[in-house]
Amino acid sequence: MKTLFIPAKSRISIKESLKKVKINGRMGLITTIQFLDQLKLANKILKNSVIGDQILGCNIKNAEKIKDKVDFFLYIGSGRFHPIYVAQKIKKPVYILNPNTNEFSKIDESEIIDYERKLKGKLSKFYSARSYGILVSTKPGQYQMKKAELLRKKLKNSFIFICNNINENEFENFKIDMWINTACPRIEGKNIINLEDLPKI
Repeated sequence: MKTLFIPAKSRISIKESLKKVKINGRMGLITTIQFLDQLKLANKILKNSVIGDQILGCNIKNAEKIKDKVDFFLYIGSGRFHPIYVAQKIKKPVYILNPNTNEFSKIDESEIIDYERKLKGKLSKFYSARSYGILVSTKPGQYQMKKAELLRKKLKNSFIFICNNINENEFENFKIDMWINTACPRIEGKNIINLEDLPKI
C-alpha cells in the first residue's frame, strides 16, 4: 500500500512569542515538525542562537550534536514531554516557548527528578521481571525489528509483539511482567519501559 505523508505544520507565527525570550547565553534551538519551518526566523530574531533542528521523543540527536556549542536549549512547541527528555539526557537547562499559548517557561529540576524517579522504578521492575514483551511498531520511522531481535536473544523468556498501533489496553491479555517499547516513547505505564532507557544488556 502506498502511503502519503503530509507534515502538519502550525499556522501560528512564533514572531510575537519570541519577544518573551529574554535570557543571556548561547541557546540551542530545537522543535518538532509543527514549527520546524520557523526555526530560521527564530535564529534571525534571537541573535545568540544555534539551530539544532527537529527532535523526536525517541531521538534527540539534533540537540546532542550542538550541546557543546550552547549554554542552554530553547524548545519551541507545545507540551513538556520532549524538553524534559532533553534536559534529563543532556544535563543542560531547557526553556520552553509555547506559541499556542504564548507562554515561556523552564523545565524545573523537580520535573527531572520526578522523571528519573519513575525511570528507576521501571528499571527495578525490568530487572526483576521473569517475562518480557518487546513491542515493535510497523509505522515508518518507528520500525525497530533488528533491535528487537537482538534484545530477544539477550533476554530469556522474551517475545516480540508486532503491531501498527500499540494499545496498552491489550497488554492485560498476555502474561508478561515487563513490556519494552521500541517505538516512539509515547506509551506510559508502570510495566512499560522505553528501549532508549535500558542500560546495555
